Amino acid sequence: MADRKYRQQGYRPRGAEPRRPSPPAAGAPRSGGMLAQRTVSRCGACGAVLPVATAALAQCPHCRAAIHACRQCAHFDTGRRFECTEPIPERLADKSARNDCAAFALRVTVERDASPDSTRPGDIRRGFDDLFKK
Repeated sequence: MADRKYRQQGYRPRGAEPRRPSPPAAGAPRSGGMLAQRTVSRCGACGAVLPVATAALAQCPHCRAAIHACRQCAHFDTGRRFECTEPIPERLADKSARNDCAAFALRVTVERDASPDSTRPGDIRRGFDDLFKK
């Protein structure tokens, strides 16, 4: 440390190479970001996953709620004027009733795919047991 100008531990001369991240250890748990993702549309009334060809449907197959309604639209926002992010001429009173809005776009969300077929219970149990092995 005698050759350093300052005695702080964090001081490094120029020319030092930055450290490269080490690869993860074998058998280490995966991070949460590695789960598969899927794009889905959900019913605003019952929360059921809507089928892919939802644009042709008039009602939710589970609860019979109208799909072409303000509550199902991607532009629906209760904090905006007329509760819509798109410029519309007048407010629609019933947000869950069917309407013929030209700006309608079905709300689509990206979710983590945590379906039972994506992870097997044996894998989770084995990972838990591996935590306590010597």
